[in-house]
Amino acid sequence: MKVKLFANFREICQAKTVEIPLDNGDRVIDVMETLIRMYPALEEEVFTPERTFKPFVHVFLNGQNIIHLQGLQTRVKEEDQFALFPPVAGG
Repeated sequence: MKVKLFANFREICQAKTVEIPLDNGDRVIDVMETLIRMYPALEEEVFTPERTFKPFVHVFLNGQNIIHLQGLQTRVKEEDQFALFPPVAGG
């Protein structure tokens, strides 16, 4: 599965997109855990100690925010468009 990254997540992974295997599960949480195994620095940027997303970290699956689906338990498929957005400030 291709994961699109934005802002400081691109810096951490040193890429705009990364390819990850789906062999460790087929939910958003599984994708995130695989990403963290590949890029450990993501963990403190993405998750709280309770294993929920930090405020304003968002995952979009096929253009829909997963908070409007089943959250971290949302099922994913290889062909889905998965995008990970960090908190963004501006004015």
